Parts: sequence; structure tokens; C-alpha cells
Amino acid sequence: MKKQRRTHSREFKQEAVALVMEQGYSCAEAGRSLGVNGALIGRWKRQLEDDTCEAFPGKGKRTAEQQRIHELETENRRLRMEKEILKKATAFFVKENS
Repeated sequence: MKKQRRTHSREFKQEAVALVMEQGYSCAEAGRSLGVNGALIGRWKRQLEDDTCEAFPGKGKRTAEQQRIHELETENRRLRMEKEILKKATAFFVKENS
């Protein structure tokens, strides 16, 4: 049976990190008291420290940088496919003319 993935609100994550940063709890202690893995709270803490404004963007939302990377990867994939098509077409026409 597949386990249901739990989601946590932005406020929950911020309050969990506040327990660690302001109250002096360790990540493991805060995790036990909140019913989540301590490593998860540690990750939330790093995300909040790295980028306060864009931490915890929500389900499926990307930061501006992540969006740009996604667009470039998509364009790169498309260009590679076009290049392969052109290679095959060139090989086909070279065969035809021979």
C-alpha cells in the first residue's frame, strides 16, 4: 500500500524552524515534538537561511532561477532533437543522391 505524502504549510515550517533558532531546540528534538523527521527541519532551516523571501514556495512553484533553468533545459532538449532530425535528413538525402 502506498504511503500518503504529508504536506506542511509555510507557516508550520517557519514555526518549526523558529523552535530551533529562537527556542534553542535541536532539529531532532523539534522534529520529535512536531511529529516530523529532524533532518527535514534541518533542511527547512537551511532553505530559510539561504533565501528568506523565496523559501518554501509551495507545491509546484519554482523560484525565478529554477524557472529559468527549466526553460533552458527545455530549449536544450528541443534543439538536440532538431539537430538529430537534421542529421538523419542529411544522411537520407546524401544516400538518395549517390
